Amino acid sequence: MRASFVKFTAAAGLGWALLVAGTAQAAEPGAELPDIHWSFESIFGTYDRGAQQRGFLVYKQVCASCHGLRLVAYRNLMDIGIGEEEVKAIAAEYLVTDGPDENGEMFDRAATPADRFVSPFPNDNAARASNNGAFPPDLTLIAKARIGGPDYLHALLIGYEEAPAGVEVREGLYYNKYFPGHQIAMPPPLFEDGVEYPDGTPATVEQMAEDVTHFLAWAAEPNLEARHRMGVKVILFLLALTALAYAVKRKVWANVH
Repeated sequence: MRASFVKFTAAAGLGWALLVAGTAQAAEPGAELPDIHWSFESIFGTYDRGAQQRGFLVYKQVCASCHGLRLVAYRNLMDIGIGEEEVKAIAAEYLVTDGPDENGEMFDRAATPADRFVSPFPNDNAARASNNGAFPPDLTLIAKARIGGPDYLHALLIGYEEAPAGVEVREGLYYNKYFPGHQIAMPPPLFEDGVEYPDGTPATVEQMAEDVTHFLAWAAEPNLEARHRMGVKVILFLLALTALAYAVKRKVWANVH
């Protein structure tokens, strides 16, 4: 009984030590993020439609095989300048489960612009099984969910490199200088000329990283431009109201000495 207790205590201590070590490694910060000037950052900021469309192409050809956009509908692509007919063609490439039909059976049909982006996996377990146990997160809100936002996403995509001397990368992981802990399960997704841009823009890793980050920033906050416009109007209204209030105050108290 005592021997069993000692074995249990030792095993528990080893497990706790591994947990602490793993937590410490995960908590190790990445390198300082490059500060990118994004067109949508300031109060007057707007999205770059060209970057958004190129970014969607990168997402579609590179990211969509593992990462979903479950809160975005295909018709939302018209907001970034993609035509209605092209949106219909993009949606029709995917199948969605619908029903039940008149016989009570579910069936598959081609997606329409009203449908949300089809997930690359039927469920979370299938996603993990296809990625060696690592779960590829949905990217709809990723630009707001990560500390550093768009700067972090951009840095992560360009941060893959050979591990420094003396650093051992565990099997199945990759060294990324911007990822906390520096070891990430996602293989490098971007390579030079990995996509072909219709507008002739050179598809460098840096360019593709900026474009897909621009697209994902829009996916996370599609109403940003409208919010910025409303903010400017509110500020102008408050300035006018302040000036009017000051003028009224001067008028009311003009004869008071």
